[in-house]
Amino acid sequence: MKENKKNIVVTGGAGFIGSHLIDRLLTEGNTITNIDNFDPFYDETIKRKNIKGHLEYDTYSLHEVDIRDKEALDEAISNTADVIVHLAAKAGVRPSIADPIAYQEVNVAGTQNMLEVAREKDIKQFVFASSSSVYGKNPNVPWKEDDAVLQPISPYASTKVSGELLGHVYSHLYDIRFLALRFFTVYGPRQRPDLAIHKFLKLMSEGKEITLYGDGSTRRDYTYIDDIVDGIIASIEYNDSMYEVINLGNNQTVELLELVEAIEQASGITAKKTFGPEQPGDVKQTWADVSKADELLEYDSSYSIKKGLKAFSDWFNTKTLISK
Repeated sequence: MKENKKNIVVTGGAGFIGSHLIDRLLTEGNTITNIDNFDPFYDETIKRKNIKGHLEYDTYSLHEVDIRDKEALDEAISNTADVIVHLAAKAGVRPSIADPIAYQEVNVAGTQNMLEVAREKDIKQFVFASSSSVYGKNPNVPWKEDDAVLQPISPYASTKVSGELLGHVYSHLYDIRFLALRFFTVYGPRQRPDLAIHKFLKLMSEGKEITLYGDGSTRRDYTYIDDIVDGIIASIEYNDSMYEVINLGNNQTVELLELVEAIEQASGITAKKTFGPEQPGDVKQTWADVSKADELLEYDSSYSIKKGLKAFSDWFNTKTLISK
């Protein structure tokens, strides 16, 4: 990236992953167009803080646009853009069950709008944030991209499958290089407050109970934010095949009870645990085979869960001190 500056459009660039990505892209000299509508899924002020430093760059512009608004996208995105990194989406498995139509409108129709922008403005590189949730109930672990039997079990997951397939259509018809990156449970500083690691540590720090759904045996492949950003940046530079689906994970799977124990060790706080029923739409385990990412992107997950949680805990403590 350093020797090949680009004009990059990032959707959802005020969020957790997007803001970290833009941190890197700006310091490496790229020009960034951030498309974000500051969806009220969680506190807007968190996102405003995420991008505060970005506003100081002459090479950064923020456009408060909803990806469902094609006309506004056309106005915001320059014909000189080289790459679209499409991170914007309605997030979360459980909320998608409560409001599936909104998820379809944003995640599918919104992605179609972004692909239309790429087609019309001749933007030939498109990086799409997919999700490990697309694998659903697949019992064959670790999950590999060439497993043809996807069994999504939530509206959110189905919208991510749809995004991948739309990308294949546009890649085939319009010669757009499309890379779908299946993210596996991303965590780290600025993580969304509704996600387990952030939510657990906040409750633990306040002396409150944390609720574990099921018996604590569910497993996740937790991936630190810096590793994810490395994978996205490598995808921006990728110039070989025209369509790829690639796992970005940690190639390890951690049981929920083990995760809580690791958070306790990282923070020095003992959790008060309570157990609730399994939640609809949640899968039993996620586990990424990252050999394809290694082969195509030279991707190498460098953060163990212990190292990542220590970095997250340090950030959380600093944030808490500042807010007091």
